[in-house]
Amino acid sequence: MLNVDNISVRRGKSPALQDISLTIEKGKTLAVVGESGAGKSTLIASILGMLKPWCGTITWSGSPVRTCRPALVMQEPRAAFNPAWLLKQSVLEPVIARQSNLPPKRLKRLCAGLELTPDLLNRKPTEISIGQAQRMGILRALIAAPPLILFDEPLSALDAVTQKHTARLIAHLQAEEGFAALIVTHDLGYACAHSEEIAVLKSGRIEEVSTPQDFIASPKTKYGRKLRDAAVSLGALERAA
Repeated sequence: MLNVDNISVRRGKSPALQDISLTIEKGKTLAVVGESGAGKSTLIASILGMLKPWCGTITWSGSPVRTCRPALVMQEPRAAFNPAWLLKQSVLEPVIARQSNLPPKRLKRLCAGLELTPDLLNRKPTEISIGQAQRMGILRALIAAPPLILFDEPLSALDAVTQKHTARLIAHLQAEEGFAALIVTHDLGYACAHSEEIAVLKSGRIEEVSTPQDFIASPKTKYGRKLRDAAVSLGALERAA
């Protein structure tokens, strides 16, 4: 279980996160929603150990979160890859870095689950589509079987049809693999359709935490209502169903 306990983070002299507490059970998904600048990416950087909270703790099942070696799926699909490498080199890098063994047929099984043909692994990042590149990023995150995966706006670079399809592939693989997932996104429709809990982040603070059903029916805060109403007016909740 991921436990973020009362952390505060500064960027320079300014507070970026204040008194953040969140939990994610194994196999479950928490979506963190909010406008640009709310602190979503800072939260991911803190969990990954790239930023150190000046107070509070981040643990995985009682141990420092780094011990579970969380994986990241980035917003820009091709940014996860060395442009000079074949995709197979980048995909297998987490396994090689950890000096662990890749179980037989795991790469083939994950490729099938992400609808990626094996020949794509012998191409470079610029030689595949954006949708394929994002699924390669997901494959890279999954390859070493981490118990926690962080998704930073994983669908924003994709068109609407590809977004929905990719979200369903992620959900299917999570059911198979059992990893915990933290999704940070401004897309409330995606958050509601693919998480057990939603946390609303504003100006570095958690405004409210609830189930998607409760949030859609009755947000607890004025800011939450603003986000819900905007998603309804844009048809985002219906498109994500």
